[in-house]
Amino acid sequence: MTERRQAMDIALALPGTYEDTPFHDPNWVVARRMGSGKIFVCTFERQGRIWLNLKVRAGWAEVLCASYESVVPAYHMNKRHWVSVILDGTVPDSEIERLIMESYDLTGKNK
Repeated sequence: MTERRQAMDIALALPGTYEDTPFHDPNWVVARRMGSGKIFVCTFERQGRIWLNLKVRAGWAEVLCASYESVVPAYHMNKRHWVSVILDGTVPDSEIERLIMESYDLTGKNK
């Protein structure tokens, strides 16, 4: 996966989600949960690539960063609970999809 739209299509296919540009900058596009408005995917272009910020379970950020060169501590987010995935095609699409769904779950009701 290398395109923002691919990631956003996965996020927006989940129930009760919508796309937003909350920072008044078209480079930053997020997927939110209806009701709470919580962001579960944040996309932006940086260093010529699309990046995704995704929430992960506590303790997993380090594991993911050690497993994939293109998963790094989250840019502009809490580095214990969020990671950045650089969409350069090296992280399997199935893993990115799993991480998007996990982020969605972690930002659900009462989270």
